[in-house]
Amino acid sequence: MPSLLDIRRRVLAVKSTQQITRAMKMVAASKLRRAQERVLGARPFAQHMLRVLNGLAWRADPSAHSLLTEHGIRTGRTLLFVITADKGLCGSFNTNIIKTAGNFAVEDPGREVALGLVGRKGRDFFRRRGFDVRYENVNLFAKLSFNDAQAIAEVAINEYTSERVDAGYLVYNEFKSVLQQRVVVERLLPIGRLAIDDPAEWDKLGEPVAAAAESPVDYLYEPAPQQIFDELLPHHVEIQVYRALVESAAAEHAARMTAMEAATKNSGELIEQLTIYMNKVRQAAITREIIEVVSGAEAQ
Repeated sequence: MPSLLDIRRRVLAVKSTQQITRAMKMVAASKLRRAQERVLGARPFAQHMLRVLNGLAWRADPSAHSLLTEHGIRTGRTLLFVITADKGLCGSFNTNIIKTAGNFAVEDPGREVALGLVGRKGRDFFRRRGFDVRYENVNLFAKLSFNDAQAIAEVAINEYTSERVDAGYLVYNEFKSVLQQRVVVERLLPIGRLAIDDPAEWDKLGEPVAAAAESPVDYLYEPAPQQIFDELLPHHVEIQVYRALVESAAAEHAARMTAMEAATKNSGELIEQLTIYMNKVRQAAITREIIEVVSGAEAQ
């Protein structure tokens, strides 16, 4: 049986841990409010741009721009950007992303996957396992800006237009609510009709698949289509990458806040159990001392 002093030390250690988890929960809640505002600001523009570009891809000639052109299977290589957190203590946030990216890499034996790693957790996991890493960036979420999205988009565009890869994908956690994050695998390049695979998602964006497929008439362009595509399509890729980054940042803070709330609650329950056990040990020690005193008195 542990001594009373050992139990008291353990109670103090758990109380110290509880203070840390409670503070981390409050910090995550504060950061989540700001991150949620960025998500709500970026999401409408990104979704509207996605709807317009998907409609454009259905109608425009794919050969009009390199980002619209399907390469087919030339290299057999896909570039997958894996967006994880730089820190842990956020529940299954990083585990779910890494698991999904790993399944994506092995689900098609004929496809070779090159990785772009954003976040320390994903970088550390995949770099130790010998994957082909084309890009990595850590400590990005400390001061996330649109320039970070532009750097990632530039890598994706260069890899695709140089035909070193046949497609580009993003895997990240989409922020749904404080208690729910959804792992998303989203095609980034080429920009085309498969950028959103679920017809229900088209309906959310206001552009049903059937309606787009039945509209073979192209747009009238002013100025020239090539000039519009050169300006609009790279910016579209940047916007979608930026939206994925802010979604992931908000989801990370939500996951950490939830995890720290659960840890704080569990610490409180453990402190209560240890306190009860400590009182029982102390009561047993007092009873034993009384018995020893009474036994000594009777012996005399």
